[in-house]
Amino acid sequence: MRGITKVFPGAKALDGVDLEVEAGEVHCLLGQNGAGKSTLIKVLAGAHQPDGGDLAWDGEAVVLPSPTAAMRHGISTIYQELDLVDGLSVADNIFLGHERARFGLTRRGETATAARELLRSLGHPEIAPGTEVGSLSPAQQQIVSMARALSHDTRLIVMDEPSAVLTQDEVGNLFRVIRELTAAGVAVLYISHRMAEIRAIGNRVTVLKDGRTVAGGLPARTPTAQLVALMTGRETAYDFPQRGRRAERARDEVLRVENLTLPGSFEDVSFTVRAGEIVGLVGLVGSGRSEILHAVYGATRPASGAVLVDGRALPPGRVTAAVRAGVGLAPEERKSQALFLQDSVVRNVSISSLGRFARFGWLDRRREAAAATERVAALDLRPADPQRAVRTLSGGNQQKAVLARWLLRGCRVLLLDEPTRGVDVGARSELYALVRELADSGVAVLFVSSEVPEVLGLADRALVLREGRIVHEAAAASLKESHVLDLVMEESRP
Repeated sequence: MRGITKVFPGAKALDGVDLEVEAGEVHCLLGQNGAGKSTLIKVLAGAHQPDGGDLAWDGEAVVLPSPTAAMRHGISTIYQELDLVDGLSVADNIFLGHERARFGLTRRGETATAARELLRSLGHPEIAPGTEVGSLSPAQQQIVSMARALSHDTRLIVMDEPSAVLTQDEVGNLFRVIRELTAAGVAVLYISHRMAEIRAIGNRVTVLKDGRTVAGGLPARTPTAQLVALMTGRETAYDFPQRGRRAERARDEVLRVENLTLPGSFEDVSFTVRAGEIVGLVGLVGSGRSEILHAVYGATRPASGAVLVDGRALPPGRVTAAVRAGVGLAPEERKSQALFLQDSVVRNVSISSLGRFARFGWLDRRREAAAATERVAALDLRPADPQRAVRTLSGGNQQKAVLARWLLRGCRVLLLDEPTRGVDVGARSELYALVRELADSGVAVLFVSSEVPEVLGLADRALVLREGRIVHEAAAASLKESHVLDLVMEESRP
């Protein structure tokens, strides 16, 4: 790709981007949210048409007018927001658009067999081809999306944050599959914010910033500080705010969880969070982390146990009661579970507080917009356009919109599930600072993260989960990453 440009109304997403990928290599694409990565891969996938520049395939100029045309050339794309159809089976999703058919009739047995072989090659024979894909976990859906990409005669496969919902074992399996693909001559374009993954699996790196290529063809083992500096202008991947002393002084208990149990997810979980304190839950995917947050929020009804806010027990399984008590949740899947993507930033921020702006059944839109705009400005959400559709924002700014919602609501307890998932290293430091500011204002924060350094750097206290039980609790500053990893994987050190 040479000099690729793409202009949207009011914004130039790509401004002369260059990218060159070779057969049999893992080429990593880095950049902050808003740098142009998603737009570039959509041009490559035929979903967007470039306004300028040239694209060559096997040394010859080519035009990709549609995703179908891209797939005919052997280009397959796995997007971060998976494009699976919930109502269809695993097998139907894998072969959607190129069904195995004869005389217009789908050959179900042949389709199921082919799907089963693909899933086995990906290390997941337990996923049944006939299962409805909507019933699978996010990690299993990611595997199905990979199988779908591999069901074509693929020569270049684009992976956008493929490890975001995978466990460490599953990431290892993903890397095994990638190495097998590249050994067979397939090229992989790999997008990730995780620097350790780039070094582990990548061959070369291209860095985008503000819609331009600032570095191309760098070795994947280029020092992290240099890559971060190219993306952001600074040299640290994690930039945590200084821990305030409020958490040390605070003694007012806001959230208490007592013996909470949900068979198959978590068992006999108890902990507290005080005003001004940030508590981090750390554990492997499937350890019960997210399920605990959902139970506290009332989205899931536990089998037993109690959740108390300011000493008052919340009725189990009732989100409305939790919100009224001052509990707010920013879920892991913010696009599907927290945001109204077609609506404005204002409406997304005000949606949980509409009662404040209604009188006699009528909504005062001016007061609603003024209050939401004030919260948006306080969080420095960019672009500073409260009427902008929230779907057009970067991942970090979408997360800010969710935080602004609960800031407007005046929540007492803030639950954050993977708050920096899909957020670049530059926006992460802003989110860390915002969370710390909320805690310093007296909010009790409970958050889940797959990244141990994030928990140890941001939290005041860490709770280590293994197989649905809290196995260790300590001040986050006193823990080492290696010790935490041993605990979550049930490996003990003397």
